[in-house]
Amino acid sequence: MGQTLSEQILSRAAGKAVQPGELVIVEPDVVMGHDSLTPSIIQIMKDELGKERVHNPDQIVLTNDHVSPPSTVGVANNQNISRRFAREQGIRMFEVGRGICHQVLVEEQVARPGYIVLGSDSHSTTYGAVGAFGSGMGSTDIALIWATGRTWLRVPETIKVQVSGSFGPGVTPKDLALKLERDMTIAGATYAAVEYHGLEWLPLNGRQTLSSMAVELGAKVGIVPPSGEVAERFPVPDWLYVDPDAHYARMVEVDLDGLVPQVALPHAVDNVVDISDIAGTPVNVIFLGTCTNGRYEDMRAAADVLDGKQVTSDVRLIVTPASSREMHRAATDGTLATLLEAGAVLTTPGCGMCMGRHLGTLGDDDVCLSTGNRNFKGRMGAPTSSIYLASPSVAAATAITGRITDPRDL
Repeated sequence: MGQTLSEQILSRAAGKAVQPGELVIVEPDVVMGHDSLTPSIIQIMKDELGKERVHNPDQIVLTNDHVSPPSTVGVANNQNISRRFAREQGIRMFEVGRGICHQVLVEEQVARPGYIVLGSDSHSTTYGAVGAFGSGMGSTDIALIWATGRTWLRVPETIKVQVSGSFGPGVTPKDLALKLERDMTIAGATYAAVEYHGLEWLPLNGRQTLSSMAVELGAKVGIVPPSGEVAERFPVPDWLYVDPDAHYARMVEVDLDGLVPQVALPHAVDNVVDISDIAGTPVNVIFLGTCTNGRYEDMRAAADVLDGKQVTSDVRLIVTPASSREMHRAATDGTLATLLEAGAVLTTPGCGMCMGRHLGTLGDDDVCLSTGNRNFKGRMGAPTSSIYLASPSVAAATAITGRITDPRDL
């Protein structure tokens, strides 16, 4: 019987052919911990599991990225706990300023096609952009892997997303991701693997956007077959391929030819409309960043819209690159200069204001248009604030006018 990509990866790890619904014990290739949760994972491993040493230091990667640089004494102390643990255990760590865990692990090719990459962050689905089985887990589950090197997984059913057509002007992978949220809903793929097809032409950055937001569909995994640019940059094992006989739980079709810019309204990721339905809504904060849309291409798209223009005085435009490499690339070709000349504020690479802990926390009644992945009440600060989600192009156009604006109208 044919297998989906997730089934192939889990079969390889389990040493036998697996089927959806089956429970398997596997040894993940990579297990990631970030600064917000690593101290609690260490405590669980030592105090509850009675383990002083990790099973396999080479399996583990740590990052200081969620509050980078630290915003309080407590955060600074927690990051020091992670640093000491990494030194004592011989674990690889990416420090403050290197960037968001999901971006960095892809850049460093720590995440690879066919790997199982698990992390203490729900957006670990991002690793599916390179054809990995990427998924998030809670602190106790991560601690158990650190202590034993293994974990159990339920083999997910797979939903096939079949994409046709091509993006029109002003339309981006973020709009495709939001369209899927709109059509499938936030629970439309609960514990399923979402497998994206028809995107052999899509660059890696667009695949990262889709895979990152798979978890907003409730998915366990969001995976794109490692073709095109990914196959050129990453080693793809010969056993990982699109099997024509694979069985899918269902198929969702999307035609890009008719797609227009999409906007998610407060306070739900699947509360999505065409931009024409919400154009003109005033905002006072715009955030360009996150593991969903903080890469060079996102900053470049915003710079193209802002070139020669100014951010309106009623708006704060905060730009947080996803990594130091993406920031350096944007600095080299003038992208950052264009954004800064337009009035943007540049912050340290990392998660930034995404979860409301620093570098732009929203106050009471603030209205933010974000290129991020979540707009839940209180996600980015005050519970009375409102968050709209859209693409970098929409964000830049909105920064100019102070109102949600279709970039195609500028």
